[in-house]
Amino acid sequence: MQNFVPDLAALRIRLDEAAGYLRIPEQAKRRVDLETEMADPDLWNDQDRGRRVQKDLASVIEDLDLHAGLTGDIEEAETLVEMAVEEADDSLEGEIAAAVASLASRFEELELRSLFSGQYDESDAVCQVQSGAGGTDAQDWAETLLRMYTRWADRRGFALQVESISEGTEAGISSAEFVVRGRYAFGLLQAERGVHRLVRISPFNKEAKRQTAFASLQVVPFFDEIVDEIDIDETDLRIDTYRSSGAGGQHVNVTDSAVRITHLPTGVVTSCQNERSQHQNKDKAMQMLAARLLDLERQKRDAELAQIGGEKLIVDFGSQIRSYVLQPYQMVKDLRTEHEVGDVASVLDGDLDGFMESYLRWSRTNATS
Repeated sequence: MQNFVPDLAALRIRLDEAAGYLRIPEQAKRRVDLETEMADPDLWNDQDRGRRVQKDLASVIEDLDLHAGLTGDIEEAETLVEMAVEEADDSLEGEIAAAVASLASRFEELELRSLFSGQYDESDAVCQVQSGAGGTDAQDWAETLLRMYTRWADRRGFALQVESISEGTEAGISSAEFVVRGRYAFGLLQAERGVHRLVRISPFNKEAKRQTAFASLQVVPFFDEIVDEIDIDETDLRIDTYRSSGAGGQHVNVTDSAVRITHLPTGVVTSCQNERSQHQNKDKAMQMLAARLLDLERQKRDAELAQIGGEKLIVDFGSQIRSYVLQPYQMVKDLRTEHEVGDVASVLDGDLDGFMESYLRWSRTNATS
């Protein structure tokens, strides 16, 4: 029978490493504190606080259960090996091999967590798709990107809600703002921040010529309440209300209470038209504005530090990060990581995890080099 002892020893090492980046001792203590807080009869007097505690507790339990499950499965595999050796029973080899392979696969998936090191990586994300150069093709491409991220969110079990959308002049969309809710949504979607380039035979060109179109994605962390780090002066805001318009259906509910907020000093604009009342739309638009302004402050700090240190800052937004080529060949290639996929249809259908993982590894390497 195959010697599985080295494989199991390697899995034990990976389990110990997982306990470190999952912060298992810290999480066990935090679970007790959060469960005590959940038992507070006054907790839900503050709905925001109640939801935050509930979400934090769910995340802690998820990590603890995951680590406990891996621990139990390794112990079970070790027991099977001991039984097979003691009884000289080769019939267990297939079962043990399958268990070891399954554990290795689960660790590979889990170890992606170790690549998340940013303060807000676990947060939900506020995203904005914006069409760029390319006319009608660019607006159609922007809508395709929105559909791609919607399908990616579905694949991961995340919730994606479109908050506002501006229809294109002939087809597609000019822009759309949406919120993705799910653990590590922001950390994952950072890989998508930047300009996306499409090359294809244009369906809008009567001569069937190849057309290049551009659309961008902006991503910032989302907070359920206006964060203390951002002080927004009401006198710096222009708040407009309007009747929402658009395709309806999956994109937007038509109301008379849509809100657009312009932050005059920076020119940042956010809008929301999906909530039931003007008050709710304003609150959501303010939340998204706070997230965008906080990201601007971080960018300023990073630029200042880079200037002081004489380092060249890697800026991905506003520069081409990925090409999607449908003609004359089929290929999606990330220009930062060199990760590429020949099955364009699967990528446009939301199969983005390979690009996101390669970006996280590339980002970690560049940060430490």
